[in-house]
Parts: sequence; structure tokens; C-alpha cells
Amino acid sequence: MGEAVYLYDEIDQRMVDERVAQFHDQTRRFLAGELSEDDFRPLRLRNGLYIQRYAPMLRVAIPYGLLASRQLRTLAYIARKWDRGYGHFSTRQNLQFNWPKLEDVPYMLAELAKVQMHAIQTSGNCVRNITTDHFAGIAPDEIVDSFVWCELLRQWSTFHPEFSYLPRKFKVAINGAEADRAAIFLHDIGLQAIRDRLGETGFRVIVGGGMGRTPIIGHVIREFLPWPHLLTYVEAILRVYNRYGRRDNLWKARIKILVKELTPEGFRDEVEAEWRHLKNGPSTLTADEVHRVEGRFTRPDYERLPVVDSGHAARVALEPAFAAWAKRNAHPHKIPGYAAVTLSLKKTGVPPGDVTAGQMEAIADLADRYSQGELRVSHEQNLIFADVRQSDLHGLWREAKALGLATPNIGLITNIISCPGGDFCSLANAKSIPVAQAIQERFDRLDYQHDIGELDLNISGCMNSCGHHHVGHIGILGVDKNGEEWYQISIGGNQGLNRPGAPASLGKVIGPSFARAHIPDVIERLIGVYLERRDSEDERFVDLVWRIGIEPFKERVYGKSHQEQDRRDRSLAAA
Repeated sequence: MGEAVYLYDEIDQRMVDERVAQFHDQTRRFLAGELSEDDFRPLRLRNGLYIQRYAPMLRVAIPYGLLASRQLRTLAYIARKWDRGYGHFSTRQNLQFNWPKLEDVPYMLAELAKVQMHAIQTSGNCVRNITTDHFAGIAPDEIVDSFVWCELLRQWSTFHPEFSYLPRKFKVAINGAEADRAAIFLHDIGLQAIRDRLGETGFRVIVGGGMGRTPIIGHVIREFLPWPHLLTYVEAILRVYNRYGRRDNLWKARIKILVKELTPEGFRDEVEAEWRHLKNGPSTLTADEVHRVEGRFTRPDYERLPVVDSGHAARVALEPAFAAWAKRNAHPHKIPGYAAVTLSLKKTGVPPGDVTAGQMEAIADLADRYSQGELRVSHEQNLIFADVRQSDLHGLWREAKALGLATPNIGLITNIISCPGGDFCSLANAKSIPVAQAIQERFDRLDYQHDIGELDLNISGCMNSCGHHHVGHIGILGVDKNGEEWYQISIGGNQGLNRPGAPASLGKVIGPSFARAHIPDVIERLIGVYLERRDSEDERFVDLVWRIGIEPFKERVYGKSHQEQDRRDRSLAAA
């Protein structure tokens, strides 16, 4: 058995251990009154420690979403010993503990270091956790294994002295497959692996994407970057951003604003000019360096299996419940006889992305038995078993079902992406979790969900868009009106996830906002228009929105009371 994870070398381990010791002393000094809050804030943020609405929150890095069973067991131990017995998987492929005590955090970090984990650069104005396709290394449409390139960027960017105090946080995503499963057009830098006419590997470089207060689709500034120049070109982008980024205005400090102000062409020219000084310099990658990093990844021991397992096919034919789960939660694998499996963390009644310590331990056991000790975290807040034999799918389904992790809703309306919202976050304008639960309860009948087909519904509690509402087929944004929680609805967003050639798009707001109690009715009316107007069962909700426009949906939602609703909304806003 071999888990496909990155193994620290001596330098990696020493770096993490030293950081734990540093933060332990910094925390001691703060609690003793030797460091002020202003002095301590950047130190704790660099170690993933936020102060939330009710308690500190520790964000643990899961680089590019790759997680070993032994690491998940440690997360379970930490959740039970120092938190409230659960963790929350985020859209950044990380895990958050929402209730630690400040004085306990150094001990939590020490436990993480024992299993080659940390919380470094999960906050602060630096290069954050680099994300990628949760099917990296196993996808049939894969061009390159993106894990290796993510790790090269991780090693280069961690503690990089020039980029430790950027104008704002900085997010990078790499996609190594034909279909974009990493939302690369919604990141500060997105990298798409491609091959040129001669079969040489390179990257299409996208810059200036992002969500938040000013959502923008990223711009391609280089169609083909040969792989040896990956680090030097990214360094040129960061240097230009570091030089010209708006440090005087928090709301205009992201690179997307700089790209907009300079124009994509002007920004590209600045990057190319800077790159001329860096090209072929010390950061140029070599085949030996790529192979060195590649060699730190262990690889699964695959068996030679038939393309289709006859026992699996028979069970699908005989058991409708299993067949529904296999259709939605089992995914193609590039190795014959294997499948990838999504464990849904979106059971109705459970906050999206939450997992108890007991479930973590049980999932780790399942990973050992069914997936060679390996998991991935998706940016949809679910967990992936990457290497499951088709013959084992039925056994895995039965055990996952007993744990409440076999909801067959991947790609369906109840597979909701949601931030923690006002229940935890001090930035939130409104709660997200109760809205997600109300929608899940309304659409809980699986036959109805399957009739609707593919639909991404995303919820954010504020404009920071941690729930990616801008790119939901249906997006919900919590807003504050006169001290009350209201919710704005957008439709037509797409993260470029589902199929090659399906571009990323930002949703359009359909009109005035709604009180929380009305949201399930609004969603049901939107779905009603879709079911009435679609041409075929293959036409997704988002495709229909862009085909017929937003007005038919708006008319159904607001009806004759649209103007009255608009007047009420404007009156509340003015108050």
C-alpha cells in the first residue's frame, strides 16, 4: 500500500518545527503582556490564527487538498482535545477549527508538525494555500499531474522574503486537466497546463481574477509559458503587483484592481518587462529539480484489473439506492478498474463542510481500507477517495452510509457550498448555515433533485465571497439592512467546472433582496422556470439562464408585486 502524498525532507520538517517554537514563544509573550495586540496580530495571522465572532479560529493548511489518513486522525485528535469535537473544511481546501483557546494553539501546531502539517501562510498578505483539481493525478482528461507543480510553487513561495508583505492576500490555482476543476479564472493567478504543437508542456497564465466586493474574471496574459519558466514568470507577476498594488486602500489592494487600472495589456507589458530581468535566472526550473520534488510523492500500488467489474455492474442493476450513489458520487479514473469517490459532507441538517472527530477517524479507517490511505479535499467542501477499486464501491457505500457520508447529491442542488457566515465569522452580514439547511430540507427528495439535474448553489454571508456565491448557478449573498439579515439572489454564475469549453462567468443579481424565510420559496420559483423552459434534460440551469436571459426568472420570482417589493427594498436601504 502506498499513499500518494508529499513526504517532508529534513528541511521541510526543520522549518515547520522552528515555526512552532517561534509561535509558542510569541504567544507566551503576548499572554504575559510583553507584546501588544498590534504587535501580535501579524504574528498570529501568519500562523493561521484569526479572532472570530465568538472565539479564535485556527486555519490548518492542507496543501493542494492532499491529505493522508494519519494526518486526518491527528486533525480528529486536535478537534476532540482542544476544540468542540469537529472541524470545518473550507473552499480553500483547508480545515478550520472554530473554538480553540489562544493558549492552546501552540500545542495544536506542535501536534500538526508531528504529521507534517502546519498553518503557515493560511492568513496574512502573502501567497496562500495553492489549490488544484481534486482529481489531480487520476483524471482521465489529465494533461499533467498538477500536484508536482503545486509543490514547486509551495516551496518557492513559503517564507519568500520579497512576498511576505504583499498589498493583500494572494491566491494561486493550477489546473492540470482539460476541464477546469480548479476555478482558475477566479484567482489572482490561474495556471492552465497545456501542450504545444510539439507536445511540450507549458502553462496558460491567467491574472486578475477574483470574487469578493469586486468580482472579476481573470485575463489571459500569456498563452504558453514553457514549464522551466514557471517560477520566474510568477515572480515577475508578484513583483509588478508588489510595486504598484494599492497599499493605501484596502478595498483596491487586490491584483484584480491593478490589472483593471493598468488594463490587461498594460499589466502584461509590465510583467514581460520585469520578466526580462528574471528569465533564465536562479529560479529557472530544471528537469532534475522537477524530478526531485516528484520523487517526494509516494505513489499508489495499482493492481491490474478489468475495465468494468462485473460484480459492481450487477449491484448497480439490482440496487437503485446504490446505483444513485454510484452515478453521482463515483467518478472516472485513468487506471482501469478503479474509481474516485466523493464522500458528501452535505447531508441535510449538517452545516456544509463540517465533520466530527468521530467521523474523521472513521473516514481515515475507510481511506486505509479502500483508498490506500489517501484523501483529497475539494473546494466544494467534500472529501475524495482517489483510488477505490470498482469491486469495493458497494462495500464503501454501505460503510459511508452508516456514517452519514453517502448522500448521493454531488452536482445537485443540495450539494451547497457555504461559508460559516454569521454563526462564526465577525465579518459576516448574515447567517449562511440556516439558509443552506432550509434549502436542503425543501429539496431533500432525491428524485426531485435528479429531475433538476446539475445545479451549483453557493451561499456567502458577506461580500468577501468565501462561499463563492458569484460563480454559483444560483448565488445567495447575505446583506445587512437596518440591522436585519436579508439575502440577495444572483443567477448565471459558473466556475468553469463541469465540462471543457464551459467558461467561468459571474452571476447577475435578479432584483431586490429577500428575508431569510422567503429564500426556499424564491429558489423553488427559479427552479420552476428552469424545469418549464429547458430544451432537454442535458441543459443545465446555468446554460438556460444565458440562453433565455434573466427576465423570465425575475418575473416568476417577483410577479406583479415586483415594483412594490422594489419600493420596500429601497425604503429599507434608505433608512
